[in-house]
Amino acid sequence: MNPTATTLVIGATGTTGSRTSAQLVAAGHRVRAASRRATPLAGAEPVRFDWYDPATFGGALDGADRVYLVPPVGDPDPAAVMLPFLRQARTGGVRRAVLLGSSAIPEGGPAVGAVHRELPGLFDEWAVLRPSWFMQNFTGAHAHADSIRTEGVIRTAAGSGRVGFVDADDIAAVAVRALTDDRAPDGDLVLTGPEALGHDEVAAVLARVTGRPVVHQRLTYEELRDRLAVLIPAEFAALLAGMDRAIAEGAEDRTTDTVERLTGRPPAPFRVVAERELRSSPDA
Repeated sequence: MNPTATTLVIGATGTTGSRTSAQLVAAGHRVRAASRRATPLAGAEPVRFDWYDPATFGGALDGADRVYLVPPVGDPDPAAVMLPFLRQARTGGVRRAVLLGSSAIPEGGPAVGAVHRELPGLFDEWAVLRPSWFMQNFTGAHAHADSIRTEGVIRTAAGSGRVGFVDADDIAAVAVRALTDDRAPDGDLVLTGPEALGHDEVAAVLARVTGRPVVHQRLTYEELRDRLAVLIPAEFAALLAGMDRAIAEGAEDRTTDTVERLTGRPPAPFRVVAERELRSSPDA
């Protein structure tokens, strides 16, 4: 791709956005790092962006010809704010768009699935990344990580279902390829780690790495939905609890070769990521 091209990374301070920005910069690409506070990031141009403030759209898009899209967190209908931005991006000169979706939500499904459905009609060059659950949910700022640190507990309605948890670094590496390769994927990419694990197994790995007891507490769909509804909108709580129920039914018990196929290296195992992130953390 043209070395003078500029990538707008939305959600540049988030889990995948920060890693995508850093990897793009390290590879010598121009990056505009978009966040609500225009937070400075090494080697990138900070720019203010808020999905719910259309007045920020034009300034963020200025000079960008490709964009990495992280949907607004916790919004059950992200298409309502994302599609007007995407139409403005198309008319403003953006040629390639890479959307962060979810392995649990297909094209035309709820939430980000509605954006996925529209993307091919808006851009000639595009990709939808559909990662499995992030390994960083257990090590970063996610509710699971918080409950592990404070209580030694992972609470899910996933039962004994298995998930191909994926490292956010690997998601970012695929995002960089999708954004910068001469030919865009023009499709959706399901991203997983190298193995499918149940939450009991995840808890056991975390206990070994941290030297502290960690257990998986199994909730019903209703119990999880009601716990989440205290913190987030009821519709989104039901969606998330439903995803756990789908895991229990086997929907995420799979692995793919997508990370290795696009990056040329195998995805990181959960044990390696846990050791990397938790043993270096003062809270581990």
